[in-house]
Amino acid sequence: MAKKRVLLLSEGFGAGHTQAAHALSSSLRQLSPSVQTKVLELGSFLNPKIAPLIISAYRKTITTRPRLVGYMYRHQKSFNRFTALALHRMFYTSTKNVVRQLRPDIIVCTHFIPSAVISRLKRLGTNVPLCTVITDYDAHDTWISPEVDRYFVSTPEVKRKLLNRGVSQAKIQVTGIPIHPDFWTHPSKEEIRERFNLSDMPTVLVMGGGWGIMNDEVVHEFLTRWREEVQIIFCLGNNDKGREEMESNSRYQHPNIRILGFTREIDKLMEVSDLLVTKPGGMTCTEGLAKGIPMLFHQPLPGQEEENCQYFTAQGLGEPIHSLEVLGKWMNKLLHQYDLIQEQRAQNLQDIERFHPMQSARSIIDMLENEKVYS
Repeated sequence: MAKKRVLLLSEGFGAGHTQAAHALSSSLRQLSPSVQTKVLELGSFLNPKIAPLIISAYRKTITTRPRLVGYMYRHQKSFNRFTALALHRMFYTSTKNVVRQLRPDIIVCTHFIPSAVISRLKRLGTNVPLCTVITDYDAHDTWISPEVDRYFVSTPEVKRKLLNRGVSQAKIQVTGIPIHPDFWTHPSKEEIRERFNLSDMPTVLVMGGGWGIMNDEVVHEFLTRWREEVQIIFCLGNNDKGREEMESNSRYQHPNIRILGFTREIDKLMEVSDLLVTKPGGMTCTEGLAKGIPMLFHQPLPGQEEENCQYFTAQGLGEPIHSLEVLGKWMNKLLHQYDLIQEQRAQNLQDIERFHPMQSARSIIDMLENEKVYS
């Protein structure tokens, strides 16, 4: 029997969207050997020279002018018509050719740009089921299109936001955000510590996202005050400059401090850590949720990161770093109330059992089995 083909489309605006696509790809292949997957960052695939320049400009904007990012997020409707027209001009013919060539049985988008492009193709006659995975704990208008056949959302609250925007209830499924299946496993902590040369002691993991844009010297240096009693792992992603600067700074040259660049083993580092300090990206928050680890949120970007921060804070799963006193409070908890933190983590793991890691993948397989496929 011919394999069913699932095309997963993302964009390179931050690492989370593409991570979700790869996580979903992995889950689909685990569930069914008859499913074949392909992940593409659509803009980079179609315009390998121009796309990196656009992504670089976006990265610079979010680091130097975050308020502009927040303004654009809050005024999505103003940009929708212009964006749809621009995407149509830039991507229509090329994307249509990709779909014709790959002949997917279903298309899954983990970013709103390819979702908008495929939606327009469907309006103009392309016949293929379209799923959209909303990779945050909020939903803005650019995610929404009548041509989307199924939305996979993180929480009932996001489902209500889509319903309020006129999306049919039959199209929405609360699945949680797809993350790699490894985050739902709990391997031996002893083996992980040996693998990374870590000590068995209270441990803080500091993450700046895939782009490594959280590089706050005040926060970093404040944490090092506890380096004699607390192990600190700094994971700087692709921020090579920041990593090299820290490695050359004597303050971070200590047996209880690890400085890492990009790694695909964040699941293992979360497993052996007791506290996560991070920017509240949708993927990172969901990975922390799967591990039950308490989270402290640092400088959320206006827009979706603020929404993510508010959601996890309201659920009692994290706390924003409004001041260094918040960090100090949690470091003292690690030293003097460690058992309570471990009990809370165990409770967190029980509470998230309702979000099965394979929910969205199973729904896609159901669609492949029950829906009329593209031909």
